[in-house]
Amino acid sequence: MEKSPELANSTRVQYFILLGLSTRPSVRAVLFFIFLALYLLTLLENALIVYLVSTHSELRKPMYFFLANLSCLEMSYVSVTMPTLLLGLWAGPYRIPFTTCMTQLYFFIAFICTKCLLLASMAYDRYVAICRPLHYPQLMRPQVCMALAIASWLGAPVVSVIKTTCIASLSYCGPNVLNHFFCDVSPLLNLSCTHVALAELVDFISAIVILWGSLLVAVASYVAIGRAVLHMPSATAWRKAFSTCASHLTVMGTFYSVVLLVYSWSGPRLAAEHSKVLSVLYAVITPACSPVVYGLRSREVQAALRGASGH
Repeated sequence: MEKSPELANSTRVQYFILLGLSTRPSVRAVLFFIFLALYLLTLLENALIVYLVSTHSELRKPMYFFLANLSCLEMSYVSVTMPTLLLGLWAGPYRIPFTTCMTQLYFFIAFICTKCLLLASMAYDRYVAICRPLHYPQLMRPQVCMALAIASWLGAPVVSVIKTTCIASLSYCGPNVLNHFFCDVSPLLNLSCTHVALAELVDFISAIVILWGSLLVAVASYVAIGRAVLHMPSATAWRKAFSTCASHLTVMGTFYSVVLLVYSWSGPRLAAEHSKVLSVLYAVITPACSPVVYGLRSREVQAALRGASGH
């Protein structure tokens, strides 16, 4: 996207105006309390998962190790976007300084990339558990699990630094209104008054490496799991294998479907209002639902929860 040199030479914006999720006061008041309750519920659920995994020896397994990492991520992830969403619902459209916007963008990209890598690691864990059960203790020993988690947490910020630097180095000459509830990549690129080819290229390459790369690992893992399940001799074994994967498939499928829809159809093909609704799904709703779908439905987690409440 190229804009005129006159605009490029004009004064650089010092802040953006976030329109928020809704500009209607009557709707904002109701939504504020709904999303505040969702935020607190998300923090409580995920903190509970982390507490149970860290305090109960029966949950010290690779699957729950990654689940605790995912819960830590969800608390961080939702805390990046939810404050600006709530502020917009409480106060209406408001100014966000340029540096604050870029800081939010950095953490949002870092956490969403980390989530992709953690979901891929969890899919690989399920693949080893079902397709190579005899080698599971060796292939998923604590050192391997820790290495996968560290790679997820430290690899994603590197990608985020590159993407955020490219976007922050663009010129924003006005208008400075973001029709969103947080600083996201596509709305910012649309406001730039200079060449965005490099930023779009970096965004495209990082999407291939992180988003599509992690999705490919997850899909390959589940294709192998599906083939193994079809060759299982009994319906009981089939149901047991499916039950261990169903929760992860639900969380992963919902997350990737919405993210791919938002970032594949960004720009004029996806209306801003529709984009905000989809962003709510993966930035707010999935972090709230993941602990219930993935963790609290597990019999082992339920047993640990009953034991904790018994004390």
